[in-house]
Amino acid sequence: LALSFGRFRRGVPRRRATAVLVERSRDGPLPLRTHDDSLQEPGTISLSHTPPQAHPRWRRRVGPRDVGADAMQPRQTSGFSADGALEPAPDALIKNATLRSRSLSDNTKDADDKMRSKRTVVLGVCAMAKKTSSKPMREILSRLPQDFFRIVVFDEQQILEEPVEAWPVVECLIAFHSSGFPLDKAIAYAQLRKPFVVNDLRRQHLLRDRRLVYATLQRAGVPTPRFVALSRDGDAPEAALEEFDDHIVVGGVRIEKPFVEKPVDSDDHNIHIYYPMSAGGGRKRLFRKVGNQSSQYDADVHRVRREGSYIYEEFVDTQGTDVKVYSVGPYYGHAEARKSPSLDGVVLRGPDGKELRYPVILSWLEKDLAFKIYHAFRQTVCGFDILRTHDGASVVCDVNGWSFVKKSRKYYDDCAALLAEHLQHRDATRRPPPREAEDAGRALADIDRPPIQRRPSQPRPPPRPASPDYPPRRELRCVIAVVRHGDRTPKRKLKVKTAAPAIVAVRRA
Repeated sequence: LALSFGRFRRGVPRRRATAVLVERSRDGPLPLRTHDDSLQEPGTISLSHTPPQAHPRWRRRVGPRDVGADAMQPRQTSGFSADGALEPAPDALIKNATLRSRSLSDNTKDADDKMRSKRTVVLGVCAMAKKTSSKPMREILSRLPQDFFRIVVFDEQQILEEPVEAWPVVECLIAFHSSGFPLDKAIAYAQLRKPFVVNDLRRQHLLRDRRLVYATLQRAGVPTPRFVALSRDGDAPEAALEEFDDHIVVGGVRIEKPFVEKPVDSDDHNIHIYYPMSAGGGRKRLFRKVGNQSSQYDADVHRVRREGSYIYEEFVDTQGTDVKVYSVGPYYGHAEARKSPSLDGVVLRGPDGKELRYPVILSWLEKDLAFKIYHAFRQTVCGFDILRTHDGASVVCDVNGWSFVKKSRKYYDDCAALLAEHLQHRDATRRPPPREAEDAGRALADIDRPPIQRRPSQPRPPPRPASPDYPPRRELRCVIAVVRHGDRTPKRKLKVKTAAPAIVAVRRA
C-alpha cells in the first residue's frame, strides 16, 4: 500500500492520500481502482479490479472533492489538479509498490515452505512392556505435542525375539534398561539406525554395576559414603576379608559397624545392614516392598555373606528419611522424601495405597550434584538417591537411570515440556558416543585404589569471580515478613499484684 500526499494550493488543502494497491499476475502488476469515498459510508473504502488492458497505469486520490462520474475517469495529466482529477502514477511509485508486493509474496512463500517443512518426528519408546504401559510413562507421552511427535512403542516380544533389523525405524529413541531388557541389542539398533538417543545406552552399562557407579561418581566429584569393594567375579585376586565383632577389614580398609552390604549387581536389592555387638548385633535385610514391609531384622545373624561380590559402605544416619531426586536434563530436579526402610521396615501409605512421600527443596549444592550426575552418565531422565546427614552434608548412594515419579502432575507437565524441547533441538545437543571400554576401564581402575580415609563432609564450592559474566549463585526462596501497626503510643504501665488493704479498699469503693 503506497501513499502519496499533495500540498496546499489556492486555499484548498491538497494534502490528500492516494492509495494504490498492486497485486501480481502472469501479465505483471495489476492496479486496483479506488471508488469515490464520498459515495460510501464514512470510514470505508472499496476497491475494484481494473484490467491493465482497459486502463493505463494510474492512481486515485481520495479527497472531499472527488465526486461525480468525471472523477472516476483516468486522465493523462501530470501533477495534482485543483478539481481532484486522476493523473498517471510515476514509474517510481509503481516500481516501489511492485517491489513491496514481491517482498510480501516472498515472505508468504517462505512461511509456506516452513509449514511444509514442519514434519512429524517419529519417536520410538524401546523398553519392557511393564515400563511402557505404566501410568507415569503414559502420562508423559500423552503430554508431548501430538502435531510434532508420532510415538511408536516397540513391542516387547519383538524386542526380545526379532533381530534389530526388523525393529521400527525411528528418528528419536527413548530406551532404558530394566530387568530382562536386552541392552546390547538396543545398542546395536542405535548403531544401525543412528537415531537421537535420549538416555545414553552405552553408559547404562555403568548403571548396572554399583562399583562402576561409585567410581564414576567419585571421578565426577560427587560425594559418596565411604566404601570398599570386594570382587569375586573377575580375574583379579580376591581381596582379603577379616571380620570382627564391631568392624570388618577388606583389602586393608577398615569399615566400622554399622555398615551396609550391597551386591554389585544393581538389579539385586537384597541389601543388608550389620550392627555392632555393642548395640546388640544382628542384621537387617532390606528388600523390595512386600505389602507394607520393606525390611526385616534378624537378631541371630552377625556374619557377612561369603559368596558373591559386594560393596561395604559406612552406614549414614539420616534421621529416618531418604531423599529421592528425579532429574530431567542438567537443570531440573524433582525431589521427594520418604521414610527410610532401615528404620522399622513399615511402609507408610496414603488413602490411595501409594507410599507416602513429601516434596522437599534441594539446596544449591544438591542441585549441583544433579548437574554433575547428568554429565557423568549422560542420562537425560535420571533418578538418584541422596542421604542427608545430621551435620548438613549430602552424599549420593545410588543412581538408577530412567525413573518415574509415581504421582505428580506437575512433574509430568515439566518432564514432557523439557523432553519436547530437548528433542526439538536435538541437532544442537547431539554428542559423539562415549567409549564404553575406556569408561569401564577407568572406573575399575579407580575401584582398585584405596578410598580416602575420611568421613563425608560438605564440599566447599569454588569461589566465583565477581563480574557480570559470573553472577553470584543466589536464589530467592521466599520472603517472610512480620508486620504490626505502629500508630499507637507506647503505654508506660506497670502491673503489680498486691493485697494491700488500702489499695483493695480503694478498688472496692
